[in-house]
Amino acid sequence: MSSLSLLFGLRSRVTRAQYVGWGFSLAALKVALDTAIVYAFTSHVWSPIAYFVPSMVLRSKNLGSVPQAMHVALALTSLPFIWVGLSMSVRRAADAGLSPWLGAGFLLPVFNYLAMAWLSLKPTSTHGHWEPPALGQRGDEALSQSGRSFLLAVLGSVAIGLAMLGVSVYGLKHYGTTLFFATPFVMGAVAAALYNRVKPHAYWPTMGAAMSGIALTGLAALLFAIEGVLCLAMALPIAMFIAGVGATIAWFITSESRRPLGAPGTMVLMLPLFATAEAFVVTPDVREVTTVIEVDAPPEQVWPNVVGFSELPAPPEWFFKLGISYPLRARIDGEGVGAVRRCEFSTGPFVEPITVWEPPRRLAFDVTSQPPSMTEWSPYRNLKAPHLEHYMVSRGGEFRLVPLDGGRRTRLEGTTHYTMAIYPELYWVAYGEAVLHAIHSRVLKHIKGLSER
Repeated sequence: MSSLSLLFGLRSRVTRAQYVGWGFSLAALKVALDTAIVYAFTSHVWSPIAYFVPSMVLRSKNLGSVPQAMHVALALTSLPFIWVGLSMSVRRAADAGLSPWLGAGFLLPVFNYLAMAWLSLKPTSTHGHWEPPALGQRGDEALSQSGRSFLLAVLGSVAIGLAMLGVSVYGLKHYGTTLFFATPFVMGAVAAALYNRVKPHAYWPTMGAAMSGIALTGLAALLFAIEGVLCLAMALPIAMFIAGVGATIAWFITSESRRPLGAPGTMVLMLPLFATAEAFVVTPDVREVTTVIEVDAPPEQVWPNVVGFSELPAPPEWFFKLGISYPLRARIDGEGVGAVRRCEFSTGPFVEPITVWEPPRRLAFDVTSQPPSMTEWSPYRNLKAPHLEHYMVSRGGEFRLVPLDGGRRTRLEGTTHYTMAIYPELYWVAYGEAVLHAIHSRVLKHIKGLSER
């Protein structure tokens, strides 16, 4: 229990020996765990050098195409390590007589190595102090009803959120990790710091200020026609969670002593710099999604319905009724390589020049034009949120018809190649691929019905 409190809590001080010893032990465990996961999915070994080169970690190009489940497993197993590293770094900084805010640098790429090295070298200081109250306690001068501090905290958080929306989306034209990860963390931390700046407040009112800042930022984006309801609903869970982490760290720091706001202010100023660097460095990988169905008809009978198909019935799935684009029909002009297939969706047509024509086995095509990915819910008619175009982009696709049972039946595979330029990819790809599988299933089931009929 003592070790768990040291690793996962926020009240125990962390000495240099504990920080170094646990740090190396957990780093070795993390490398071993990641290596095992990567090997289990790919039969390749992920070099430890990848941890020192962020682009290798982000893109994993040396692994080639890997299952989405591998990324999910890596992300889920990383969460406890991230929390332990962050919380121990904050407490180690306090033990060394430094600002606990320095420990928050654990989350910053490249800077985190410098921060951890410094914290590993600094001895315990006689001036170091870390005795924050428990979550259920208030400070000696707590005033939960301090409306002015609460309002200042919420407005400060909203100002940061709207400013970063403007910088990232309209300035840099980039929906990056800085916007969806770093910005909510800083918003939560600043809200907690401002709320507890003059007098300490209880943990849950502090968390309420942080969550209010996130919610009001989303509402402002909706009212100012920056985003629609559906996109905000998808972004809200990750934003709330990360803002809660930032607010928790800041509450412990400010509850322990009245720290100046220089460190949170520095984090705010660094956000545009990180967003700019990310926009110029990160490039999306080409991903693919394949859905399979078996048809009780020979490939020769299935092929004409793959090339073009008649009107599909209205979709029963609830998420298509929220405005997500769905297929209606497909037709083709000409035959063979160079012919142009047009797949009509609810928001417009996909224009698909044929690149492979191998009847009745394979049909492949590029995508030269595509409609918006959804129709956003908004108080305003025809909202054109930037993320609707040029961010989740279909690069091409193909159908494969594999004969089964001596050619009497067909295994029909539908594949889409696409890029997702909204980060962190792992979070948004989960939504995108679920929709792509639903679109594939809708088309493949329709082709199956036509072919078997």
